[in-house]
Amino acid sequence: MTTMNARATGAGLLATAALVLLGALPADAAEAPPAPTPEQAASAPATLSTLARFFARDGGAAARSAGAPRVEGGSVPVRILSPDFVAGKPGAPVARVEFRASRAVSADGRKASLWTVRRAGGWQVVNIATGDDEIRYAEMGGDGLVFREPQIDAWYVQKGAKVLPLDEDAVRAVGRNGTSLSSYRERVSRAYGDKLPGSAYARKGAAGGYGAPGQTAESTPPTVTVVSATAGAGAVLALGLLGARAVRRRRQG
Repeated sequence: MTTMNARATGAGLLATAALVLLGALPADAAEAPPAPTPEQAASAPATLSTLARFFARDGGAAARSAGAPRVEGGSVPVRILSPDFVAGKPGAPVARVEFRASRAVSADGRKASLWTVRRAGGWQVVNIATGDDEIRYAEMGGDGLVFREPQIDAWYVQKGAKVLPLDEDAVRAVGRNGTSLSSYRERVSRAYGDKLPGSAYARKGAAGGYGAPGQTAESTPPTVTVVSATAGAGAVLALGLLGARAVRRRRQG
């Protein structure tokens, strides 16, 4: 039921992926149960079972005997820098929602993020990533629009016409006091304007662009395209992400 695959990242750490079948949809739509919400998908027995294995493998024998993991609170929308914004399309928002994330906690207190996307049968968990960046930064951003620039692993919050940093990667990009939305657009347009979907760069599947390594933007579903652009090392358990290997940098603290 679960196929485990592992590979060493460029930083020398191990990223582990597992393709998990979480059950087929009923053949008769009229008999189908209500579609799960993101929270229901995150706390489903099959997800919790896989989550327990994820924490156990990451934490060794002590973690395996610590007890069952749990999912805390609701899910949050996770926004990623929008290609339309980078391209300068009039009225395009700085970021678009790519998935929702829920915080998972092991019995010994370690955290992970459960990523859910909408499928034909409702919301489905597609990834478990070490750490809870998505939820933490959403909480830090308050009523602002929190988003991530995946190419440099930076988190920001947009408040009106201002883009403010939420982590050190963002500070290095826009300074501690942030920048204007128009200046931020100019920066990302210079950095990624020639790497958008449909560009020669994207068709090569070059790392760091919007396409996953070895895949073209045209052949990859939108969620997979953006998630797979994440660089760095860490532990990820992929739950049916169409074979894509999504890794993100492990953060301390």
